[in-house]
Amino acid sequence: MWQLENMEKSITFIQNMPKVELHLHIEGTLEPEMMMQLSKQNGVEIPYLTIEEIRKAYQFSDLQSFLDIYYAGAKVLLHEDDFFDLTFAYLQKMHQENCRHVEIFFDPQTHTSRGVPIKIVINGISNALKKGKEEFGISSHLILSFLRHLSEEDAIKTLNEALPYKDKITAVGLDSSEKGNPPSKFISVFELARKEGLLTLAHAGEEGPAGYIWQAIQELHISRIDHGVHCSEDANLIDYLEKTRLPLTVCPLSNVKLRVFDTVEQHNIKELLDQGLCVTVNSDDPAYFGGYLTENYIAIAKGLHLKPQDILKLASNSIEASFLSQEEKGDLQAELEECYNSVISRDSY
Repeated sequence: MWQLENMEKSITFIQNMPKVELHLHIEGTLEPEMMMQLSKQNGVEIPYLTIEEIRKAYQFSDLQSFLDIYYAGAKVLLHEDDFFDLTFAYLQKMHQENCRHVEIFFDPQTHTSRGVPIKIVINGISNALKKGKEEFGISSHLILSFLRHLSEEDAIKTLNEALPYKDKITAVGLDSSEKGNPPSKFISVFELARKEGLLTLAHAGEEGPAGYIWQAIQELHISRIDHGVHCSEDANLIDYLEKTRLPLTVCPLSNVKLRVFDTVEQHNIKELLDQGLCVTVNSDDPAYFGGYLTENYIAIAKGLHLKPQDILKLASNSIEASFLSQEEKGDLQAELEECYNSVISRDSY
């Protein structure tokens, strides 16, 4: 009974606490209903007759099988309003989950390769983020992510196309198929981005080895590692991450769905947290992976028997790891502590 009562308190805390999301692909929020609606509206054929067929197709055995349907689904996104509606639908969900700040990826090459101008993509997303701030008070940063299975030349072309809209972009990232596409493949484009004043991030150590994380740190000079769970393979890397507080944006339900871990119970986020790393909780591609931000927190709270202090630390890490100003971080940290004290009696633990 004691454990049940404490888990109920933990879940209440998760639901009510102010949240920050740092690893979210906006194309990965395309729910089956919107995919079907836009398919009909834009006259784009998809290989599914019903919403239920789309749901059944959201089954994957690995990262590549997920990416195949991810890119296929993105084909329905053609117009500025499509990108606006997609982004604003996500922000509405985040408002319901008491999320206060989001830092979201978008994959321009997924769209420009289909003839959709980058201006359409950026303006649609940016206008939705602006409305999200006005209506919900959700602040945001936008991150342009390069597709690592494509060439660095294509990434440089994409960066140059995006530079006229640089005022709407905070950072560049690196995603897509990790195997066989190391961070070192993109040294030049990341150097160019840094010269333009953009921050740099990279997916590393999801399917790839710990060595890819070192490459991202040493050669791309990243501000955060996205995923990074394979850092546990390298004791020296763990020591470096603990000392530097270089953040990891971990996505538990994504990791399980893509078989990085077979079950939530086997996930190493609690182990990394206990080792003093700045690990954070995020949803990645929630429409495909079965859960948005709150559901990721609840899944690991139950599966890993997290204490309320663990949840508090994870949420605090997300604020620390964000690109918010120090003043904004301080305000959010204070609100988080207040929520913790109101829901959780420290004396009970």
